[in-house]
Amino acid sequence: MSRNGIGVMAALASSTLGGTSVVATRFVIGATDPATLSVFRFGIGCALLVPVVLALRAPWPARRDLPAVALLGLLFFAAFPFLFNASLAHTTAARGALALSTQPLLTLAAGAALGIEALTRRKAAGVLLAMAGVALALMAGLADAPPQAWRGDLLMVGAAGCGALYNVWSRAYVRRSAALSFTALGMAAGGCGLAALALATRPVALPALDAAGWAVVLYLGVVGAALTFFLWSFALGRTTPTRVAISVTVNPVVATLFGTLLLGEPVGWPLLLGLATVAAGIAVAATDPRRPAAPMPEASVSSPARLP
Repeated sequence: MSRNGIGVMAALASSTLGGTSVVATRFVIGATDPATLSVFRFGIGCALLVPVVLALRAPWPARRDLPAVALLGLLFFAAFPFLFNASLAHTTAARGALALSTQPLLTLAAGAALGIEALTRRKAAGVLLAMAGVALALMAGLADAPPQAWRGDLLMVGAAGCGALYNVWSRAYVRRSAALSFTALGMAAGGCGLAALALATRPVALPALDAAGWAVVLYLGVVGAALTFFLWSFALGRTTPTRVAISVTVNPVVATLFGTLLLGEPVGWPLLLGLATVAAGIAVAATDPRRPAAPMPEASVSSPARLP
């Protein structure tokens, strides 16, 4: 399998695991709050990744890259989950999932604007097809909109924008160090940011969870944080940002599928057809019979990416 194909498969695995994390989060969110849960999730993930980095002697980001790596960590592991959770207080899960699926389109636009990735009709068509698949899979829930749902939709688009910028800006740093060490440092920065937010807004208190609840929190830390985001960074180091980002469209479909199966409800045709459409969109965007994926511009690898 080519380097590009390995990257796409890693991204798909990351987004599939992310879908199961949505179901796990729904299971425990009633007994805690989003910021505290995220602190535990990324704290456990970071605590697992750092010893692995040390054991494998993976190269850490260069000292000159540390400020940018920390800012990217705050963007993806603090701002992204904060906006994600805040959006769902104003809109439905289905509408939020559809808004999040704009991340591949935003990634493609950002990559083209910054000269990181070429904007092609094939990639744009694949992204739009995958987004249509998400809408089809979630069509039953899109009609149920609370008042002022547009606010939540905009917040979720903001979260998608954070993810898009992370996808574009982080690739150079991943390639200069290693996916494991880059993810560990970014997760630590984001976890610290969320911890500061949690301490500033509420008294310190452990979540009131039973044994099953703590097992789910452990799952979120091990699988939903350490493994999921390592695979995401790994993918960014091996294929283009858009081909990584388009896998996000799998996330809400997988979450809906697992949620439906766990609740014992029948799987309807819109979900299955939507999943097939998402898969077709990913296949279109991830393959180009005319030419291989464009390599990373040399200037972007040899010099730090410019952050605002």
